[in-house]
This record gives sequence, C-alpha cells and structure tokens, in this order.
Amino acid sequence: MEQTVNPTVNFFGIEFDLTILFMSLLVVLLAFLFVFWTSRHLKMKPTGKQNVLEWVYDFVIGIIKPNLGDYTANYSLFAFCLFLFVLIANNIGLVAKVEVKGYNIWSSPTANFAVDFGLSLMVALICHFEGIRKTGLKNYLKGYLDPTPAMMPMNILEELTNVVSLALRLYGNIYAGEVVLALLVQFANFSVFTAPIAFVLNMLWTGFSIFISGIQAYVFVLLTTTYIGKKVNPEEE
Repeated sequence: MEQTVNPTVNFFGIEFDLTILFMSLLVVLLAFLFVFWTSRHLKMKPTGKQNVLEWVYDFVIGIIKPNLGDYTANYSLFAFCLFLFVLIANNIGLVAKVEVKGYNIWSSPTANFAVDFGLSLMVALICHFEGIRKTGLKNYLKGYLDPTPAMMPMNILEELTNVVSLALRLYGNIYAGEVVLALLVQFANFSVFTAPIAFVLNMLWTGFSIFISGIQAYVFVLLTTTYIGKKVNPEEE
C-alpha cells in the first residue's frame, strides 16, 4: 500500500498538521452552513428543510435526556453541536481521496487520534468544571472518596480511562474505515479486471462506513452526556 503523509508546518517549534487543520475548519463551516440554511425563515409549523433540522435536534435530545434529566436544556445545544461536528467529521473523508505529490490533503479529522483525544479532553474538562460548579469544589473532591477512601485511586483511574477510551473508540472505527477504502483504491488500480470488483466493494464499504460513522457520533454524544450526567446528578448514581 502506497504511503502518503499530511503536509505540516512548524510554528514556534510546534508542528501543525495542515490537512487536519483544513479539514477541521471545513467541518465547522459545513456544520454552520447546514444550521444556517435549515434555520432560515422558521415557521411554527415546520416544513421542508426545517423538518430536517428539528429532526436532528430532537434526535440529539432523545440521546441526552435519559442521562441529563432536568439539566437536558442546559446542555442541549452543546450536545447538538458536538453530534453535528462528529457526524460530519466522520463522513467527510468518505467523499474523496485527494493526494498531491505524495501528500494527503483530504481526510476525516476524526481519523486522526490527536483530534479525537482533543475532543475527549474537552469533554473531560467540561465534566469536571460542571461537576465543581454544580456541587462545589469540596463536595466534588469528596466524591472521589466514595464509597470508601480506599477507592480513590480507582476513581481517579476511571476518570483517566474515560478520556482515553472515548478517544480510542472513535479513532479506531473511523481510521479503520479509511484504511479499508484506501486498500480498495489500490485494488482498483491493480488491473482492469479488478476495477469493477473494487468499485462494487467500495460502494458497499462506503455505505457501511456511513452507518458506522453515524453510530460513532451517537455513541460519542451518549457517553459524553453520561459522564456529564454523573457529575451534575451525583445523587442519581
């Protein structure tokens, strides 16, 4: 399999992946344009494109409400934006494969572990911040001593593993999907006889990848709100 690399640039000793930066900005732009387009001329009785926006929003509410309860409205827009970003980021790499002079310039941002880990860290920071804001610093720290002080190391380890597992789950599924698609492209270029087979397999795998990408966006938001719910509703654990 032919190896390609993403173009990078160094800024004050820090290396930035230009492909991931560009694709991440593109995902944000697409998410904004989707919401902007579907939210123009809103009506009390939704029709057409407004139905799509409200269906996605209601779908996200259905995901988060069991975890957040009375706090659902507080985090609904955050969960909606997170779901939309992850969903588009997961699928955008399926649209095309663009390489220029050995550089890969088109990829799903979530096929990069640094992006997924960054999202997981953001979720962790929000969870801890909201936990402290809702219960107070003293009560929040006391939660690490439940059910006994001896469990504190395990409780801390759980917080760390939540961050890593959230990132790895998303990364593994999206990265694997793009690897298989790249292999199918190589298979198509092998000979004129393998091209039709590769085309059919590519269509089937793309459909399956879209399904998996949607599931991963669902799971990411579900787990995010589960973690937040545990912090803001500690008495319900």
